[in-house]
Amino acid sequence: MHTAVLFLELGAVLLGLGILGALALRVGISPIPLYLLAGLAFGTGGIIPLATSEEFISVGAELGVILLLLTLGLEYNADELMTSLKGNARAGVVDLVLNAAPGAIAALLLGWGPVAAVAMAGVTYATSSGITAKVLSDLGWIGNRETPVVLSLLVFEDLTMAVYLPVLTALLAGLSLLGGALTVAIALATVSVVLLVALRYGRFIEAFVASPNSEVLLLKVVGLALLVAGVAQQLQVSAAVGAFLVGIALSGELAEDAQALLTPLRDLFAAVFFVFFGLQTDPTKIGPVAGLAALLALVSMVTKLLTGGYAARRAGIGRAGRARAGIALIPRGEFNIVIAGLAVAAGVHPELGPLAAAYVLILAAFGPLAARLVQPLITAIAKRA
Repeated sequence: MHTAVLFLELGAVLLGLGILGALALRVGISPIPLYLLAGLAFGTGGIIPLATSEEFISVGAELGVILLLLTLGLEYNADELMTSLKGNARAGVVDLVLNAAPGAIAALLLGWGPVAAVAMAGVTYATSSGITAKVLSDLGWIGNRETPVVLSLLVFEDLTMAVYLPVLTALLAGLSLLGGALTVAIALATVSVVLLVALRYGRFIEAFVASPNSEVLLLKVVGLALLVAGVAQQLQVSAAVGAFLVGIALSGELAEDAQALLTPLRDLFAAVFFVFFGLQTDPTKIGPVAGLAALLALVSMVTKLLTGGYAARRAGIGRAGRARAGIALIPRGEFNIVIAGLAVAAGVHPELGPLAAAYVLILAAFGPLAARLVQPLITAIAKRA
């Protein structure tokens, strides 16, 4: 009977997500806000709480994060990563300062304390790589001059997360200054070792993983990513960051083949991930923080527009390209939810989860929509210029 109920719940959840995804495609928005709403509907305080499948969905959510970052890592190779970071390091620092500040300031003004401020800084800082990549593809911006600038900022943010997440984990666990410093040192050493292996010995990893058979290739790539993610987690580095670095180690035709195989699997578990965050959030608690979330989202839109404009201007890109770069950086999604989920699990503040959920809902929906709405205006600006 238990198995039958599990299948019924999972089947209903996945079928519902498919319907919501189709609706999002028809309307022309990201499906992420709809997935979050589905989680809110079936979680604590929702319409019909799930009784049996929540544990399975929890594991699926972890897989979703790992696969999201693995496929993102496959977009880059180690040499491109280092070149991009060197050329856009200053813009990356500006991005960090401008966009981490709103969340940290909001938490401090609300009296939530320094740990909540560090968590909220991460929530407002990171752009959703997945949504931004989809926006660039859907609107035909991939070949534009500003796109490498946008991608370099996304990579800078991901590597910043490799340092930030261990710091946040140490703070949430209440570790001492020495223990926290040791955690960060281990994290940095782990990231450095993996990057060194990717740079110097990537060809050996590719030779090990490569296979003419798609089934074998899929098993090797996913298995290696999960193995490294597990080791990273043990060393107090985010499992997702470990998976990202595995993706970086693979390049060329092998990376393209792996990405083609992984995309459907990633999309399935990524949808489950967003549902799981919704399941953990009581929808009745979103109403009181909706106004604050909207204000924070508005400030974040402005800071990301400034970030994109600054980075694109430094690269010698015109006004239209600067506007596109800023708009592409607006969406929030996976990392923001991961950070909020860690803080919620640690019991930092009861309103942090609802605020983060409402904030991500607004920007995950409005980011792609804004890009579509201003596309004609940007085109007009480009023609006039």
